[in-house]
Amino acid sequence: MHIEPTILNKVNEWLTPSFDNDTQEAIRKLKTSSIKELEESFYKNLEFGTGGMRGIMGVGTNRINKYTLGKNTQGLSDYIKKSFPNEPLKVVIAYDCRHNSNTLAKVVADVFSANGIHVYLFSEMRPTPELSFALKYLNCHAGIVLTASHNPPEYNGYKVYWQDGGQLVPPQDVEIIQLIEALNYSEIKFEANENLIEYIDTVIDDAFAKSTIENCSFNTPTAAKENLKVVYTSLHGTSIKAIPGVLSKAGYTQVNIVPEQAIPDGDFPTVKSPNPEEPEALTMALALADKIEADIVIGTDPDSDRLGVAVRDTEGKMILLNGNQTMIIMTAFLLEQWKRADKITGKEFIGSTIVSTPMILELATAYNVECKVGLTGFKWIAKFIKDFPELKFIGGGEESFGYMVGDAVRDKDAVGASLLVCEIAAQAKASGSSLYKELLNLYVDYGFYKECLISLTKKGISGLQEINQMMIDLRENPVAEINGQRVVCIEDYENSTSKNRFTGEVEPISIPKSNVLIYYLEDGSKICARPSGTEPKIKFYFSVNASLNNIENAEKVEQQLDEKIKNIISAMQLN
Repeated sequence: MHIEPTILNKVNEWLTPSFDNDTQEAIRKLKTSSIKELEESFYKNLEFGTGGMRGIMGVGTNRINKYTLGKNTQGLSDYIKKSFPNEPLKVVIAYDCRHNSNTLAKVVADVFSANGIHVYLFSEMRPTPELSFALKYLNCHAGIVLTASHNPPEYNGYKVYWQDGGQLVPPQDVEIIQLIEALNYSEIKFEANENLIEYIDTVIDDAFAKSTIENCSFNTPTAAKENLKVVYTSLHGTSIKAIPGVLSKAGYTQVNIVPEQAIPDGDFPTVKSPNPEEPEALTMALALADKIEADIVIGTDPDSDRLGVAVRDTEGKMILLNGNQTMIIMTAFLLEQWKRADKITGKEFIGSTIVSTPMILELATAYNVECKVGLTGFKWIAKFIKDFPELKFIGGGEESFGYMVGDAVRDKDAVGASLLVCEIAAQAKASGSSLYKELLNLYVDYGFYKECLISLTKKGISGLQEINQMMIDLRENPVAEINGQRVVCIEDYENSTSKNRFTGEVEPISIPKSNVLIYYLEDGSKICARPSGTEPKIKFYFSVNASLNNIENAEKVEQQLDEKIKNIISAMQLN
């Protein structure tokens, strides 16, 4: 089979003495056994996306391995030294439960230390939000976590955090990528200076737990905490290192852990996908909840930055809330707590993203706080905190099952969010209400918003081309009507324009460029198309809304909204 010359050149480079014998042998095997896989491994370089860099583990430029991560770390080391020329340099590294995470973390630590940078390396796996906390706590210049979040077992990844505790954002990411791309693999310094590698563990754990309890506790009576029955699952991930201890220290005595999923395991053997966004992932937790008559289920992904929450509806049945719903519940609760404490002065803000529910804007208006909306990913919410120091950050979230309380952690944080949602549930139960009833009351006050996400997976070279063509078609041949509703406005974040389809008026968008399109319909519906920044997927986000006069009508209105979403999806031929 013919191999493209550009791919063949990369393959041949990896067969030189700059690469170890095992790597070269693996490449030779691919050349004889699977040319297609060889091409997939080398046809491009792994790129930084929404949540860092993720990929399948293996040999090649398009795979996670010691050389791709080593090259990234060498480029990052050069950038750190350039950015802080006369300072003693420090970084902190964490890793999750995935295969090879610990060995890859040590490779990254070796490269940093070989460049004269002091490294704090967690002695065992830790949740991603603890890395963000540790970065600021230890006054480091940068941080790395080895994780692929909720991706399948064959994946791993590399997330880079900067001095403020948030992930890299433009222009730094582009500058670092340019340095990385300019490097030769032979320039990577793999020989560690062990004297510069310092292992860390319980001191940071204790400080992180203390900070979480301080930020996410809201005067819940002891009796209310002890009366809340919780089912919790780590889905074989790292949150088992933090969440049970935090909830216990905060006073929650009835936390029931799903035993079959409590042991960290990179194969995630009891689930098809370790993603709490998927209802199937919480099957075992929901079964345990019904068995013991629990009030709430909490499940976290492998690196513990996102959480899924299930609660009992008005009929007593356990239902999984989506990320928009948990975000609304948490934000409304925080705003009410700040209002009661007389802490809202007009100089506060909440944060969200362009693909999340517009209902968050209604909350902000009602409580007289600003709502800053950015691109997908918590790095943009963290950037708001850095860019607007005159404003106090209350909390923020996005539709992808993540939330952040305050600014102690500058990324989505399932540890803090788990405690917060328990606080809300405990107080609601103690007052004769429930988490679900509180959500319905919010729908009565601010409108019933219902969202839906469809992800279409398109693997490999042809899949990437197909995704690109779908975005081109939506951009160059926009539809005028969807499900009987005219398209009022199209926001094109790649071109930084917002065009009114009725008047033809075009306004600039100040948010950074990104390959995202949003269609707004005349009935208030919102449709967003976005290729994933970390997975071979294109995602479509749908938001519809209606007024709700009272809780008793909620089921009927929800059915109408579900039907509207179904019709929109059908009209766009996505089913």
